[in-house]
Amino acid sequence: MPGAGCDMIERLAVGGLIALAMATAAAADTPSSLMAGYAQAAGVPVSALSAARGEALYRTEHRGRDGQPVACVSCHTADPRQAGQSRVGKRIEPLAPAANPQRFTDAAKVEKWFRRNCRDVLARECSAQEKGDFIAWLSQIK
Repeated sequence: MPGAGCDMIERLAVGGLIALAMATAAAADTPSSLMAGYAQAAGVPVSALSAARGEALYRTEHRGRDGQPVACVSCHTADPRQAGQSRVGKRIEPLAPAANPQRFTDAAKVEKWFRRNCRDVLARECSAQEKGDFIAWLSQIK
């Protein structure tokens, strides 16, 4: 049976991938794990992430994608422990993990919203350093 060995190897490989996927899905992301990933992507230690830079990014007005002045606080409010509101009136849950324990627990969702919001506010994508700084700031808010 020339193909029997290959079939067995394929079944073992697929089984291993399924087990890995299940283990990964069971382990939720955390603000700390996301910060570590962004720090690594930026080529800096986690200790180099700056809550002060993260807060400045949040509060500073920029020329948004449409050329108009905008800041994160425009939708998310000055207090990230409070709910905000999108431009079309949709409720935005608080950004601070202290007020919203689900915040920063899904890397794919975090990336989706960073991509969308950074483009809208900064008219570009955020760097890994900026993302790490932003989460570092929000994570220390009590």
